[in-house]
Amino acid sequence: MELSDNDVVKSDIHSTDTHGYSEIIFAITHLLGFTFAPRIKNLQDQRLYSFRKRKMYEEKGYKILPDAVINTQIIAEQWDQILRLIATLKLKETTASQLLKRLSSYSRQHPLYRALKAFGQSIKSVYILTYLDDMQLRQAVEKQLNKMESANKFEKAVFYGNNQEFQQETKEEQLIAEGCKRLIANAIILWNYLYISQKYEDATSEEERHTLVSRIKQGSIITWQHINLHGEFDFSDENLRKTFPFSLPKILDLQVG
Repeated sequence: MELSDNDVVKSDIHSTDTHGYSEIIFAITHLLGFTFAPRIKNLQDQRLYSFRKRKMYEEKGYKILPDAVINTQIIAEQWDQILRLIATLKLKETTASQLLKRLSSYSRQHPLYRALKAFGQSIKSVYILTYLDDMQLRQAVEKQLNKMESANKFEKAVFYGNNQEFQQETKEEQLIAEGCKRLIANAIILWNYLYISQKYEDATSEEERHTLVSRIKQGSIITWQHINLHGEFDFSDENLRKTFPFSLPKILDLQVG
């Protein structure tokens, strides 16, 4: 979970599959200012939490009832420590992955661990109820996970040699291989962006442009079926001049409404 460390791509929602969530992650992401939206299987087996006892909701005739009461006392006692932890992340004095690793090493009876879990129980409960009621949210989560799965397939497609395994012995050589893989992947994505932008620029009417944007939104820029990954990679200036079909000045001036 390194969303808070990314200064280039700003995201307000992050999705994972069932195995990638916990109450603590719900707490931390909420306090960092973005929504944690996992796809949780077997929602009927998930525990819901509330700030009052179950009996009160039964008396009011609620059909969906909480399973347990949130420990607000431990949250209040550890609130300063929680804020200090979030400030550490915001100031980039540590990464989220390092912090979560440290928290997971704590005993489950550690006050800060218990406080974060209790706070996260409230966020998770609200999310589950919203997820059940909001079809658009469910579709957004599914769409984001599909894009993540596509990105994983893309990386494997680019790194097709040696069964997607590094064969280099030294760390330096492995970093070079990883850098080459990332360069090729970024070159394909950049070409896709340029191609789509050129198509938008070449459109002869606003209706055509609107249709194109609508189709782009339904798909993903991470696509590689049109690329011959087993071909020859030639990034020379001479070859680029011959094969570069884009009008960069016009593309850079584009304003998509």
